[in-house]
Amino acid sequence: MFETLRRIVHAVNEAPDLERALAVIVGRVRDTLGADVCSVYLTDFDSREHVLQATEGLRSEAVGKVRLPLNRGLIGWVSERREPVNLADASSHPRYLFIHETGEDRFRGFLGVPIVQNRKVLGVLVLRQCESRTFEDDEVTLMMTLASQLAGAITHARASGELARLQHTNSLPNHFLQGLAASPGIAIGRILVVYPPADLEAVPDRPASDPQEQEESFRDAVQDVVEELEQFAKRTAKDLPAEDRALFDAWLLMLESDTLIDGTVERIRQGNWAPGALRETIEEHARVFDAMEDTYLRERAADVRDLGRRILMHLQNLEVRPVEYPPDTVLMGEEVSAMQIAAVPKGSLAGVVASRGSSSSHVAILARGMGVPAAMGVADLPVGRLDGVEAVVDGYRGRIYLSPGPAVRAEYQRLRNSDRALSDELEGLRQLPSETPDGYHLPLFLNTGLVSESRPLGIEESAGVGLYRTELPFIVRDRFPGEAVQLTNYRHVLEIFAPRPVTIRTLDVGGDKPLPYFPMSESNPFLGWRGIRITLDQPEIFLTQVRAMLRAAIGLDNLQILLPMISTVDEVDEAKLLIRRAHDELREDGQEVRMPPVGIMVEVPAAVYQIEALARRVDFLSVGTNDLTQYILAVDRNNAHVAKLYDDLHPAVLRALTEIMKGARTYGREVSICGEMAGDPMAVVLLLGMGVHSLSMGAGSLLRVKWVIRSMSRMRARELLSVALQCEDTACVRRLLLEALEDVGLGGLVLPGS
Repeated sequence: MFETLRRIVHAVNEAPDLERALAVIVGRVRDTLGADVCSVYLTDFDSREHVLQATEGLRSEAVGKVRLPLNRGLIGWVSERREPVNLADASSHPRYLFIHETGEDRFRGFLGVPIVQNRKVLGVLVLRQCESRTFEDDEVTLMMTLASQLAGAITHARASGELARLQHTNSLPNHFLQGLAASPGIAIGRILVVYPPADLEAVPDRPASDPQEQEESFRDAVQDVVEELEQFAKRTAKDLPAEDRALFDAWLLMLESDTLIDGTVERIRQGNWAPGALRETIEEHARVFDAMEDTYLRERAADVRDLGRRILMHLQNLEVRPVEYPPDTVLMGEEVSAMQIAAVPKGSLAGVVASRGSSSSHVAILARGMGVPAAMGVADLPVGRLDGVEAVVDGYRGRIYLSPGPAVRAEYQRLRNSDRALSDELEGLRQLPSETPDGYHLPLFLNTGLVSESRPLGIEESAGVGLYRTELPFIVRDRFPGEAVQLTNYRHVLEIFAPRPVTIRTLDVGGDKPLPYFPMSESNPFLGWRGIRITLDQPEIFLTQVRAMLRAAIGLDNLQILLPMISTVDEVDEAKLLIRRAHDELREDGQEVRMPPVGIMVEVPAAVYQIEALARRVDFLSVGTNDLTQYILAVDRNNAHVAKLYDDLHPAVLRALTEIMKGARTYGREVSICGEMAGDPMAVVLLLGMGVHSLSMGAGSLLRVKWVIRSMSRMRARELLSVALQCEDTACVRRLLLEALEDVGLGGLVLPGS
């Protein structure tokens, strides 16, 4: 049976289109199982009917014409149950519905298996037999396996418009593909499918006939990519905010890293040719990022691989063919690189869609900086069939409509016009204070972590840096960066923002964020040796970093130190003693360092329940709502099976935040929110009501959050918080906040056209 199944699946996968795939299924299955009939009914969601789409054994003229209401007959029963229905005599069942056009009245035995994808029934696969019989378990299993295979083909056909043509409809039904909302806005345009410039994974190992020549070719290719990046940076200088141009600096930093260059050269000298050595080095680097829990850092794996492909392209002397960009280009691919975005002529890029990636990928960051709608992580995207297809990109909800019908297109055209008016109003908020109508000032800070940026994220709009990640320079090297290197990095960002405060987080690696030169292996890294736990166990690492921070702040005095992953008061006490030690040693050396404010990140439940004891020991608190939400809800938001359960507006999370605020007030400590919650217009309403002292977010969220603050009185926010805390589920909270934003004319910030 297994070999039979393998052959059928292979034939289905080889089919050029859905029509042929269905024909293969019904023909092969009927012959293999000795059934009298095999049929496929597909669900038409617009008309709420099951359509006979292919059959071997029923009347062929009925195909495409017989339509059964979703809740009628045995086909409807299989769909309702979402599990196989196996009947010896179908005609005796109360749900039996005789359809004269098919000629099915002479069949008794019935096996119906639902075709399901993401909990949605796409159709029903059916076997029929003239005589009464119950189908065997092996036959049921085979049908279930084939149904799962067929689900993917149906989804692709529905997305590409093939199913609509097959069912003889005038346009694609008004359904959509769902991805992750990566950059807000509405785009309507033509899809241009892009592919990687070179296939790094396909490169084999091969002996290097002349290692010296291979090394020179590799170094030349790296230099070509460096020049390419510099050209991209210049080209986008007028179109991108300074903070997003800094992404090119981050890539240049990777190209200059010892591990990338020296690692490849070492492999070449050991005998592998340059492409093979490059492949090994790139994959070694990418695996480090792949294993990380932090979404921002994990997305850097895609950047590493993209750089590797760029280098390989120059190693192989591949020429990039000229691309004709439609006036409204929707850039689409399995993966879309930031360099592919940068190559689109100014004014031609309408939207970005990718099968992979998240809102933390460089592509998403660039799209937000450019004001281009984007959706990432769009499952079941049939990229190969979509070049030139018209598409609507709803960046607010991460939805993609392919070949939209007139009604859908007209509605999104209206929404796009509304969205453009919204953008114009947002621009008018620049340089205005972040203050409520009743006079409460709520400063907006930035989250950043790019150490080589020429001008950092949103410098004109922000009150400073609320979270500066220090991990990147540790990760891209083959050894711990020395004090001098760290000092240069920290001084750079402190100078740019002076006199505004810059909160620098001490090293937050380990477990899920291993360093290539500091190997760790744990069965459960999320609950393991990470963050402050590592740096306290390795005090020389911590002291070196703190010394660099203190020295970098001399004469500027805008440094704040933030301790990550705090779960006990002992960790705070020990870390403060080490900071004091570094301070005293530098003073003894004659350096005029000052003791900066020291705060902790509240990101584990233990810290919530000891908040008063912790607040007594530090100068400020910073709540990392991303990790806090994951730990409270026991949900990994990057796990597709449970990600839908992640929601930082969950009542349990809201109550934890109110406990933090209550404990902080006991000792007069300021509280900042630095997770994604800080950049969510709906969540900001509740945070304002809680009385948080500042918000820290990505640059793309600054103006939207400022608009909410300037439109919502603190009194009203407190009233809404009081109601929200009575809610028992997230849906209740979201309805409340959406209505509140709509009341002040800001529904469009979270829902287009509101």
